[in-house]
Amino acid sequence: MTASDRWLLPDGVEDILPPLASQIDALRRDILDQFQRWGYELVIPPLIEYLESLLTGTGNDLALQTFKLTDQLTGRMMGVRADMTPQAARIDAHTLRRPGVTRLCYGGHVLNTRPQHLLTGRTPIQAGCELFGSASPHADREVIQLMLSTVRRAGVADMHLDLAHVAIYQELIAASDFDRDTESAIFDAMRRQSLPELDELLGDCPNGTPGACLRQLARLSGGPEVLGKARTLLQDGPEKALKALDELTRMADGIAASCPDVALGFDFCELRGYNYHTGLVFAVYVPGHGQAVAQGGRYDAIGGDFGRARPATGFSADVRALVALGARPSIEKSGAIWAPVSDDPALARLVDELRETDTVIQALPDDSGDPESRGCDRQLVQNDGQWGIEPIES
Repeated sequence: MTASDRWLLPDGVEDILPPLASQIDALRRDILDQFQRWGYELVIPPLIEYLESLLTGTGNDLALQTFKLTDQLTGRMMGVRADMTPQAARIDAHTLRRPGVTRLCYGGHVLNTRPQHLLTGRTPIQAGCELFGSASPHADREVIQLMLSTVRRAGVADMHLDLAHVAIYQELIAASDFDRDTESAIFDAMRRQSLPELDELLGDCPNGTPGACLRQLARLSGGPEVLGKARTLLQDGPEKALKALDELTRMADGIAASCPDVALGFDFCELRGYNYHTGLVFAVYVPGHGQAVAQGGRYDAIGGDFGRARPATGFSADVRALVALGARPSIEKSGAIWAPVSDDPALARLVDELRETDTVIQALPDDSGDPESRGCDRQLVQNDGQWGIEPIES
């Protein structure tokens, strides 16, 4: 790197400048305040951890998104967090170890090896909450309603909620007699919604078999009407798959009743987070943007790797994307106050007092800028030995 290009940043890494930086941080703080009003306590996990802790129970997808480095003190492999959910699970299971329900929230940067979408780059700002200790559907509903409220708070009015249940796929694939390579190929084709590949892989399965159900379910997506069609397909399928569909239907009915303005969608190829999610999964989409702006689900297994298995559900949102897609009203800021260069102790005391409630910019001897260029509409002026505030005449 030469002196002329030392200012370059890596691909997918950016400076966030004024006024966007203020908008993002204001929304982040607003979201965290909202989480805490719902009873979620703030935690600040470390940016780096030992790799086996960061990737516990999360599967290969997160491993590929995690930067690895060697700890110079111990020689052990460490990772820079790509998601804060495993960290919250570790805090609940090992650090806090509270009985009953624990609600935690967080907000900060994560680092990804590859950008997940154009609005984020490789350093997204993630805010989220996790609810531990309850297997009740009411816990999932609370998290979903908080997720929708969070997206609304960003000024996103038109949103679409996708609901799915990973146990439907899990039970059908478990009831099939496929070898591991075929299972992997089916999973990959389902996740990419590649119907020709699924037809090739499952086309020989007789009607009524789990393989045939998988092939037909892959063609089902849409609104609440597809739930009835899925029930018909699964009527002779595994009992646990039907139970999962019942859970999905009840949740959809509850959300439709409490949030009638939100469009609901169902996609039986939705296998995001399949490696560690154990039940309902959910995501919010905004028209014209292909990636979810908030997503989550139930994950009841991760805590066991930290010595305390606990039911859990939660979601996270991309604050940077929410600012880009939302339409929050701009915050009207009053102009700042300009203070001249002076060693007068009375002026220094007045500036300290004013800074409790106002923005005061003190001039410097070698500062050639004018007050108005710094956003000042008032100034401190001394008259008859007394300092006072006067408007700046344009």
